[in-house]
Amino acid sequence: MTIKFHSLKIDTNRNFEIIDITSQINELIDIEEGIISIFSKHSTSAIVVNENERGLLSDLEFMLNNLVSDKFSYQHDRIDDNAGSHLKSFLLSSSECLPVKNGKLDLGTWQSVFFIELDGPRRARTVTLTMVGE
Repeated sequence: MTIKFHSLKIDTNRNFEIIDITSQINELIDIEEGIISIFSKHSTSAIVVNENERGLLSDLEFMLNNLVSDKFSYQHDRIDDNAGSHLKSFLLSSSECLPVKNGKLDLGTWQSVFFIELDGPRRARTVTLTMVGE
């Protein structure tokens, strides 16, 4: 059993941005079989798995903006005016644990791994990859 560690640095350009990081992760996988933990080290971002279809990704942004509306005043905004970003992150996830098979992510036909920026633009966001396998 082997444990490997890598990280991705991601620059974002917009306040809300969905970035497909599937190919970047596949390039860094250096086990044949096992599992990979994909973790964002930021509380105003998320890691999710879903279909990379423009309409669906637009619908996700629409849904999050309607669930966490800018028309409300949030307690955390007194500190750094980004409570909405933190609250959206609560609704998503900071990590995913996925299978690795034949040295690649073992995803479904339409699935991709996304980094979601909720408080951008930002430079050098860090996503850590921890692989366990052989």
